[in-house]
Amino acid sequence: MTKTILRALAGETQAIPPIWMMRQAGRYLPEYRATRAQAGDFLSLCYTPDLAAEVTLQPIRRYGFDAAILFADILLLPQALGADLWFETGEGPRLSTTTSAADLGRLGGKDDIHERLSPVYETVRILSRELPRETTLIGFAGAPWTVATYMIAGRGTPDQGPAHALKGADRATFSALIDLLTDATVEYLSAQVSAGAEVIKLFDSWAGSLKGQDFTDFALEPARRIIAALKARHPDLPVIAFPREAGDRYIGFARATGADCVAIDNSVSAGWAAEHVQKDGCVQGNLDPSLLVSGGDRLVDETRRVVRAFAGGPHIFNLGHGITPDASPENVARMIEAVRAG
Repeated sequence: MTKTILRALAGETQAIPPIWMMRQAGRYLPEYRATRAQAGDFLSLCYTPDLAAEVTLQPIRRYGFDAAILFADILLLPQALGADLWFETGEGPRLSTTTSAADLGRLGGKDDIHERLSPVYETVRILSRELPRETTLIGFAGAPWTVATYMIAGRGTPDQGPAHALKGADRATFSALIDLLTDATVEYLSAQVSAGAEVIKLFDSWAGSLKGQDFTDFALEPARRIIAALKARHPDLPVIAFPREAGDRYIGFARATGADCVAIDNSVSAGWAAEHVQKDGCVQGNLDPSLLVSGGDRLVDETRRVVRAFAGGPHIFNLGHGITPDASPENVARMIEAVRAG
């Protein structure tokens, strides 16, 4: 096994950790902006395999990251299930809302998604042919809770309030939506693997707003079900789980879900995560993305600090969240140099 990401996910401690970056194909790169303009709009970019593959490859060409992550969006899955999806310029995604049993009944089932998502699978096939041999291809999906928050509210919200309200008022409908998303996510990710994805990442961006038993029921348990089903079909498949802002619930998450790696955000320290989370296996993270805007010596110092903190075990260097559009491409190069300098 020569790919450094796969070695880390298998539990190997490496002198220089492999590195990739959440949202590494994105608006901070001028070449991305040019391709996005060529596509005309965001969804067209997601659904045009040649262009989606191109923007996935751009940061690999520029920086030589150890992994490429499929360019897509977590809301393509609810669209494939029958929700209306569009993007408001400057404001982000909008969806038709799913807030009742009747709304849920109008959605399709887990086996109805593949025709709509077939361009995504074609993008994966292109990438599996065109990526450098040493570069790992990561497929992904949003976790059920996070996707559900958008489906219930019809948009992103600061506190996921509409989803919490439905969870409290009509737990049966809410749970049925989570179950549908869990089953559909298995099918979606399994198709990505069949098309050539070597690793899967499950993004639960709003996991931190679930507390107590709700975290167990709606963040941990769906992740466990998805990972178990994927590994039953694809026994050697590594999975990275990212229950963002889980805090103390990061501890034991890999054991409880079967994930091979837990990605952590930058609200917890690398030292804390090395002590409490890395003992169970690979950890991915967790540089503050704002440092790629501010740059300077602090960027280099903090990058080295994260590398040192996780040096005693398997580690994939990454950010604590996605890179922001105002980040400097030159600062990304400085970060990579600091990681690889050892």
